[in-house]
Amino acid sequence: MRLKVLIISALLTGFVALQAHAQNVTQDITNLLFSNRSGDCADYAGVYSASVEDVTRQQRFNSEIEISAESQHCTLKTNGIPNHDFNGPTANFANNVRELPGTFRIPRNPEKARNQTALSQRSYDAILLNGVPVDLLSAGCYRPSGPRADKNGNVLAGCRDTDPWLLDPPSYDQYFGVDLHNAHAQPDGRYHYHSNPNALFLDHDLDKPSPAIGFAADGFPIYGTIFKDRDGTIRPAISGYQLKTTPRPAPPNGPGGTPDGTYIDDYEFTGAGDLDKCNGMTVDGQYGYYVTTSYPWVLNCLVGEPDRSFDKR
Repeated sequence: MRLKVLIISALLTGFVALQAHAQNVTQDITNLLFSNRSGDCADYAGVYSASVEDVTRQQRFNSEIEISAESQHCTLKTNGIPNHDFNGPTANFANNVRELPGTFRIPRNPEKARNQTALSQRSYDAILLNGVPVDLLSAGCYRPSGPRADKNGNVLAGCRDTDPWLLDPPSYDQYFGVDLHNAHAQPDGRYHYHSNPNALFLDHDLDKPSPAIGFAADGFPIYGTIFKDRDGTIRPAISGYQLKTTPRPAPPNGPGGTPDGTYIDDYEFTGAGDLDKCNGMTVDGQYGYYVTTSYPWVLNCLVGEPDRSFDKR
C-alpha cells in the first residue's frame, strides 16, 4: 500500500482530483505517499478516506478528508484522524485520540507580509493533506518550582509560548510520548504532529524532490526534506539554525549546562543552511517551507498572514 501514490502524474493531478470531487468519489489514501509538488491547494481538491488503527488500543478508526477549491481559497474539512496507523509500541500517549472535526481555510494566492508572524500556542501552524494539523510549540518549559517538575526541572504543561526555555518536543520526546510519526494527542484528543510526519513522503529518496505534504496557516505549501539546488543536485534542505556554543545560564536563571536542543532557546539562526528564519525558501519560483532533520523541523514562523481558521477553538 505504501507504494501507491496520491497523484498519478503532475499533468493529470488537477483533473483527476477535481473530477473525483465533482462526482463525490471517495479515494482511499490509506498509507499513501504523496507525490505532487504543486503549491496550489486547488490541485488537491477531492474526497479522501483511510482505514487505520490505534495500535496500542487495538481500535479501528476511519479518516475522512474533503478538500474543495474556490477562486481565492481552499477549504479542508477533516475528522482529525490520520491516514496511517498511530500510537504504536514506542509511544506513550497521555490522552486517547478522538475524532475531532475541523475546517481549515487555505489561501490560494498567499503573499509575504511585511512582518513575519511568530508561532503561537493559540493556533495551529499548518494542516497536512491527510487532515492532521501541525502544532510545533509545546506548553512545557524549565520551571523547577513547578508542582510537577521532573528531575531536570522541567514541566510538561502550563507554560506560555513567550516563556523562556520552552521545551522542544522532538528533543524531549521520551517525556512527550510521541509515536513513530512524531505525533501524539492533545488533552481534547486531537492528534497532531510536532515534526516530520514520516509516513507522507520518503525522506531518503534522492531520485526526485519531495512532494508538498500540506499547507501552512498562511497558505504557503510545506514540502518534504528533498529539493534540487542551484547546481542541480537533489539533496536534503539544511536548516539555518544551529546550537548555541555558550553555556546556558545557571539555576535559578536558567537550566544550566551546554545547549543540546532540549529547549528552543538552545538554538540560534546563523543563516548557514539553505532556509530562511521561517524554514522556507523559493525553488523554481515557488516559496515553501521544508521539513528538516533538525530544528525547527517544519517551520519556525510564518512569512504570510495566517488565516484565522487555524485559531484553536
